[in-house]
Amino acid sequence: MALRINDEIPDLTVQTDHGEVKLHDWVGDSWAILFSHPKDFTPVCTTEFGAVAQLADEWNKRGTKVMGISVDGVEEHKKWKGDIETAGGAKPDFPIAADQDLEISKAFDMLPAEAYLPEGRTPNDTATVRAVFIIGPDKKLKLSMTYPMNVGRNFAEVLRALDGLQTAAGNGVATPANWNVGDDVVIPAPLSDEDAKSKFGDFRTVLPYLRMTSLKG
Repeated sequence: MALRINDEIPDLTVQTDHGEVKLHDWVGDSWAILFSHPKDFTPVCTTEFGAVAQLADEWNKRGTKVMGISVDGVEEHKKWKGDIETAGGAKPDFPIAADQDLEISKAFDMLPAEAYLPEGRTPNDTATVRAVFIIGPDKKLKLSMTYPMNVGRNFAEVLRALDGLQTAAGNGVATPANWNVGDDVVIPAPLSDEDAKSKFGDFRTVLPYLRMTSLKG
């Protein structure tokens, strides 16, 4: 069954290089990001893990935990982290889940139920395990992105999307195309002009169903 936006994520018990964790307990009251990879010691994935490590302060500012997922074992993850630090210039302090039995990949609908790891496998055998999941403190999926193996992920966009989700959730608004922190936001259509004025103060009407306002403070 597909995991859709606003579905509660599976509360799996997973093995990581930081020890055993239950996903719901790990998320706790925080926002969380899971980002998955088809194999350790692969070039694009190594640069991506390095990029996540470089953004440690940004995740912390946003009260957000990050966890990698790869369909290799804990010992491989520990060894791979040396390469990640060399490539990215930052220590990857976040956990990496070991998904050797593909339980996570299947539960998050990245692979079909009948998928398995063949002997002598290559990353192509688990190619669709290249996704980003942003999860809210309510343990529900808020956003997902899936990438092919030959296109590296843009973690600046992941940060931007996280900012948008947190801003929307915290202020009861929506964000327009290409929104960044500090830009005007969209007032939800069901809110009357009177209520919008009371809640947001001044706003501008672009179309009857499109009203923009700035967030004070």
